[in-house]
Amino acid sequence: MITTRELTDHIKKHAVPFNKTADLQPLIQKAGQAKYALLGESSHGTREFYTIRADITKQLIQEHQFSFIAVEGDWPACYEVNRYIKGRAPEYSSAEDVLKKSFYRWPSWMWANREMVDLIQWLHAYNQQQTDRKIGFYGIDVYSLWESMEAIVDYLKKIKSPDLDKALQAIECFEPYHRKPENYGISAAFYGEDCMSEVMELLSTIKENKKMYDQDPEAVLNMNINAIAAMNAEHYYHTMVTNDNESWNIRDRHMVEALQHISEFHGSSAKGIIWEHNTHIGDARATDMAKEGMVNVGQLTRESFGANHVYAVGFGTYEGTVIAGTEWGSPAEIMTVPQGVTGSWEEALHQAGAYNQFLLFTDDNKDLFSNVIGHRAIGVVYHPEFEHHGNYVPSRLSQRYDAFIHIDKTTALSPL
Repeated sequence: MITTRELTDHIKKHAVPFNKTADLQPLIQKAGQAKYALLGESSHGTREFYTIRADITKQLIQEHQFSFIAVEGDWPACYEVNRYIKGRAPEYSSAEDVLKKSFYRWPSWMWANREMVDLIQWLHAYNQQQTDRKIGFYGIDVYSLWESMEAIVDYLKKIKSPDLDKALQAIECFEPYHRKPENYGISAAFYGEDCMSEVMELLSTIKENKKMYDQDPEAVLNMNINAIAAMNAEHYYHTMVTNDNESWNIRDRHMVEALQHISEFHGSSAKGIIWEHNTHIGDARATDMAKEGMVNVGQLTRESFGANHVYAVGFGTYEGTVIAGTEWGSPAEIMTVPQGVTGSWEEALHQAGAYNQFLLFTDDNKDLFSNVIGHRAIGVVYHPEFEHHGNYVPSRLSQRYDAFIHIDKTTALSPL
């Protein structure tokens, strides 16, 4: 067992200070060799996590031929951004316009923020210079049950598909719950009143008739992912009221399933950049999640695609400010992020040098950073005054990630 003093010394020896993106080149080169670069964050409301990930993303696209970005967002909303950056959405006047109009469901600040405007506008300009290798932007989360069902109906109406009746039957089944997932979950879990068969039948019909939808390959991808999102969302909401851990697993398995479909669409040589919270991209087996029978994207991608094809970068901070809500659906607030608690990874990194720094974990140094130590995780709901009771995930940092970026003092996002 490595002592706190020894850990601080190891960080001093192996961590590299940085002031600008160019200083991160050793990390970017490593990530660029992978098929999937997983870029994390320890909160959904920190400016520096977004801006640094955006800078890394631009480098991976320009220098390492990455094909798409997949984020912890809803497929329908992100698909509007995808249309915009590919020049297929004349109804949006700017990056700010598409973000404002597409991300309206709480917590909208995760993607409708000033920091994202720059990246989306950059992607739009970059794609204008491309002929056949346009970068895609997709959401791989599972919450878009109603929005995905509506997108399927709209598309089937547009092409006058005979599958429209099945889609209308499926969406009609969900109407009594008035877009309130908790109502549907209670009805499905406790009263046996669910819409599983309707959604399954729709998905089966779409698969059987897939040859009908060959005219526009990306429109087909859009419909297929929406159908999968609807099916997995039904399963998620059905499960969440009785088994929180299993609903988590459904969500992260859906993310990897969506990622596989996106990769297939972009071709065998496609490379993807994934933006998600550390709790998704950091391998669950290196945390206490494993004891609870929980899996995540970091674990599943390493298992499915091979650890050598996945490069996970965790992000953390010692102190600062963050955007979050006091409860689900409450207004976004700027909150103070207190200094990392004693004995945490955050405190160790700060003690080793109160500046921005990054660690690359290698076969030679992994053992030095394999202590089980608390690592901060802030969600969209946050209570700074109580964070020491539940915001620290016991983690073996060098097994959870391939690299780690520490920003000593951070600031809150700027919602649109």
